[in-house]
Amino acid sequence: MGTAIVLVILIGVVGLIIRKMVKDKKAGKSLQCGQDCKHCSGHCH
Repeated sequence: MGTAIVLVILIGVVGLIIRKMVKDKKAGKSLQCGQDCKHCSGHCH
């Protein structure tokens, strides 16, 4: 039972991280471009 609880928590945390990354990408931010894609000449899109 403890393993299942840890697994659910881990899946939730990973899901939140992925959602934040997708949201940042749509907002024009990217880790590959220093959080600001307007200066990368479009290569990170």
